[in-house]
Amino acid sequence: MTAKALTIAGSDSGGGAGIQADLKTFSALGVYGASVITALTAQNTRGVTAILDVPPEFVTAQIDAVFSDIAFDAVKIGMLSQPGVIRAVRDGLDRWRATSVVLDPVMVATSGDLLLAPEAIDALRRLLLPRATLITPNLAEAAKLTDQPMADTPEAMIEQGRILLGMGAQAVLVKGGHGEGRVAEDVLVKPNGIEWFSAARHPTRNTHGTGCTLSSGIAAGLALGLDLTQSIRAAKAYLTAAIRTADRLAIGGGRGPVDHFHAWWPDRA
Repeated sequence: MTAKALTIAGSDSGGGAGIQADLKTFSALGVYGASVITALTAQNTRGVTAILDVPPEFVTAQIDAVFSDIAFDAVKIGMLSQPGVIRAVRDGLDRWRATSVVLDPVMVATSGDLLLAPEAIDALRRLLLPRATLITPNLAEAAKLTDQPMADTPEAMIEQGRILLGMGAQAVLVKGGHGEGRVAEDVLVKPNGIEWFSAARHPTRNTHGTGCTLSSGIAAGLALGLDLTQSIRAAKAYLTAAIRTADRLAIGGGRGPVDHFHAWWPDRA
């Protein structure tokens, strides 16, 4: 059987994040990828210059088109900038009884540009958190979703994860990649306990699309039949390698993308 995953997210015209990063990740990990585009961004490695939201009714049309023909093993959700689109996605997941849903609550691009309208945050909390198998907020996103200061201790990361569980998520991976220190620590918070995942930091400015890549990597693992812990470990190993070799890429003049095809293009200078 062919493992199949769907990404529901925004398009990055620069190719480093969003739909493009998700499809690259699916492909690199041996999963067939399909897509539902929720927004178009005029974007490169230096920043976002414009955003065009896809109308909710056309998001619905895309969801119905792909689900009516393809049986997906997992779904990754990324950039959803408007309440109407969030509602359309939630309704589509319910209508097609989607399972193994990984929600990356994208709010700000690596460049610092805002990707989520403020009025959409409450809709994300109410409509999609309870629909997610796993949500993958970074430190800033977890703070925004919980109305807390940004976590600066392991205890605070766990506490914010538990608050998000209380909002309905089945599991929460609070990512520590934006923190300090030589090791990046993520914590998986579930109703029955916690689990830590560690990875060494690698100095590079090419970090565009790291969050998209990790969440789509987890969705790929679930599509392949791995359990949640195995999917997170495999995705983190893939992303760590993609960051470690990212400087082999010479893309743009800003924060370049991670090296999605590091295992396939090993001989680049």
